[in-house]
Amino acid sequence: MSPQELKQVLQSGLLSFPLTDFDAALNFAPKPYAERLEWLQPYGASALFAAGGTGEFFSLEPAEFSRVIQVALDACRGRTPILAGAGGGTRLAIQYAQEAERLGAQGLLLLPHYLTEASQQGLIAHVEAVCKSVKIGVVVYNRGQCRLTPQSLQVLADRCPNLIGFKDGLGDIEKFVSIRQTLGERFAYLGGLPTAELFAGAYKAMGCPVYSSAVFNFIPRTAMDFYRAHAAGDTATCDALIRDFFLPYIALRNKGEGYAVSIVKAGATLAGHSAGPVRPPLSDLLPAEVEQLGALMAKLGPQ
Repeated sequence: MSPQELKQVLQSGLLSFPLTDFDAALNFAPKPYAERLEWLQPYGASALFAAGGTGEFFSLEPAEFSRVIQVALDACRGRTPILAGAGGGTRLAIQYAQEAERLGAQGLLLLPHYLTEASQQGLIAHVEAVCKSVKIGVVVYNRGQCRLTPQSLQVLADRCPNLIGFKDGLGDIEKFVSIRQTLGERFAYLGGLPTAELFAGAYKAMGCPVYSSAVFNFIPRTAMDFYRAHAAGDTATCDALIRDFFLPYIALRNKGEGYAVSIVKAGATLAGHSAGPVRPPLSDLLPAEVEQLGALMAKLGPQ
């Protein structure tokens, strides 16, 4: 898949990040991971981000990363494009990017470099180096310490033909509108705030109709119902789901640091497709919180 073909895929449909399965000893569990991808296939996500944020990229060893991407590619080959996460410092991010390309990933999601702040010149050099290390399409995730300005993105767009996507995880309306107006149709634009459904309407109004759904991991039918209503302009359906599920879900998610991942793993367990525990430094939901999540999910009916 060429970068431009990947860009077309990313401009419509629901996107998601599969959870990464761990066993009780916190080792990667390839068979359950493959089974998870098979379970999610029929629901029709346009593309999947393997070893992304919800997939706990930040806790994987390089060798595990390779196994995660390989299993995802084997399970989804010929059906769903796989974008691999890549992140960390520039040289490490390049290693992840080149390994993903070697394995056959259709694209990359360039995650933030973590910890240290960086100048715009440094961020440009970082993203450019990763893009130029591969031929596959790259989506840059504007979140955390990676906060690219419209001017920086224009420089990168001019220098890196395979930089085809911009994923926003900041929620800064002024900055996003400026980026969208500056870059126009040069990028595919993706909403990337946690529990993106809550912000989907606002992003669509700003020219970003596509988002990645974490809840697709445990309520895939509802996630697709919401996306279809969103795409069709059915605000009544979207408003009802936001009121009855997403707002109380977010209130539960906000009870703990790092729960944006932990609550999704808890939901998968309740749905009968456990991905095991999260790895430290994340922590799992408390039993009472799992019970509350189960009550919320029960209101949605079978998935």
